[in-house]
Amino acid sequence: MNLAIVHSRARVGVCAPEVRVEVHLAGGLPSMSIVGLPEAAVREAKDRVRAAIQCAQFEFPARRITVNLAPADLPKDGGRYDLAIALGILAASGQLSTQALEGWEFLGELALTGEIRMVDGVLAAALACGSCARRLLVAPGNGTEAALASRVDVRTARTLLEVCAALDARTQLPQALPVPSQALATPDMADVRGQVLARRALEIAAAGNHHLLLVGPPGSGKTLLASRLCGILPEPSDAEALEAASIASASRRGLDVARWRQRPFRNPHHTASAVAMVGGGADPRPGEISLAHHGVLFMDELPEWSRHALEVLREPLESGSVSISRAARHCEFPARFQLVAAMNPCPCGWAGDPSGRCLCNDEMIRRYRARISGPLLERIDLHVDVPRLPPTQLRTDSPSGESSASVRTRVIAARNRQLARSDRANAQLDQNQTNAFCRLAARDAALLERAVDALQLSARSLHRILRVARTIADLAGSDAIDTPHLTEAIGYRKLERGSGNRQAA
Repeated sequence: MNLAIVHSRARVGVCAPEVRVEVHLAGGLPSMSIVGLPEAAVREAKDRVRAAIQCAQFEFPARRITVNLAPADLPKDGGRYDLAIALGILAASGQLSTQALEGWEFLGELALTGEIRMVDGVLAAALACGSCARRLLVAPGNGTEAALASRVDVRTARTLLEVCAALDARTQLPQALPVPSQALATPDMADVRGQVLARRALEIAAAGNHHLLLVGPPGSGKTLLASRLCGILPEPSDAEALEAASIASASRRGLDVARWRQRPFRNPHHTASAVAMVGGGADPRPGEISLAHHGVLFMDELPEWSRHALEVLREPLESGSVSISRAARHCEFPARFQLVAAMNPCPCGWAGDPSGRCLCNDEMIRRYRARISGPLLERIDLHVDVPRLPPTQLRTDSPSGESSASVRTRVIAARNRQLARSDRANAQLDQNQTNAFCRLAARDAALLERAVDALQLSARSLHRILRVARTIADLAGSDAIDTPHLTEAIGYRKLERGSGNRQAA
């Protein structure tokens, strides 16, 4: 038979569309051509495949070989198709049974010796392969990652010769098994001394999945608080953990399979570019906001970030996804992250401090805060002061704060109330759900109207106040939003008051 078809998978963002590797042998001068929008690394596969086949003691056919990677309009890159191409050539030349290839998908780059090497994005390919009821063969280094997709039979092989022997039913390939998930020791809230208001805001943020902005002088504990958020969040579901792991697998950073069940915590430096944040490149890869999917994105020194890097966050904060468009490609990455930002109240960092050491005038403070646009501030639900603590509260023998385990119990109870009421956390409610679940009594509605008018808040800020109030009520175990819940929620719109002068600081 002069034609063989082998199944493989491409990587497009965090998706893995199917690719049919069609190999045809014809008469004529010996040659090999690869068609179907192959990029340079794919075109170079002809040399890797030839050497691998010969090193495995098979005959490389001296015929005109045409390899078609279908669909033809999908760009192909990397060495992930090497193994499928080699098996297709062997099957088309009669050295391997074409029936043995049915029900399999193959992913792997070939070394010149015939060894199978790792490729990226294997987890997404394994999840897609399971929906097609096929078995998947990958390199040993990809086995533990692909085995996270429990619905697919994943096998591993070290060399091309091992694969051919297994397809000829002469040997059995080992099944890939996932490694046990390791519990990562997360920082504990007990380490946070004082800061009652900031601890309370962190608990509200965790309960309702709200975005949080911490404002305070240097060394007041903003980073300490942010690093404790993951420890009080509920555990992700299997679907959420697999989705976040697929994003990490598609990135160049790779996936730590031992910690795939834990929520990601991303802490990029403030010099990161807009592309580093949202993703991109000629071959689009996920950025920091996607790598923080179902986890926490911590942005320290918020006013020091470039304006462009901050403004690209506005749409993902609302939609939970980011679309990357290039001339030949379009990718959509999920980005349902929880933002925790930190900043100083002024350029020197000491505005509002009782010591009076601040040297900034009102115009300097206004310009400093103007680096963060109003539309971005509106999308952050909680604005919280983190003041400098007196030395007496920092002593080693001073009482510890409440532990993360205790706080997490209340957070989980509040989150369960939300999921029983709707299918999402309060911060993700749409307008109709907000109107339905965040009803106010007449006097509280009037109170909110007066606050919105006095603070000059937008409709977006009004809806976010309602969602925060709903979360506060859930933490209190209340079915209705009462006046104390609403007034506390209004108090968290700190940076939208006044004009950014010293009183607002």
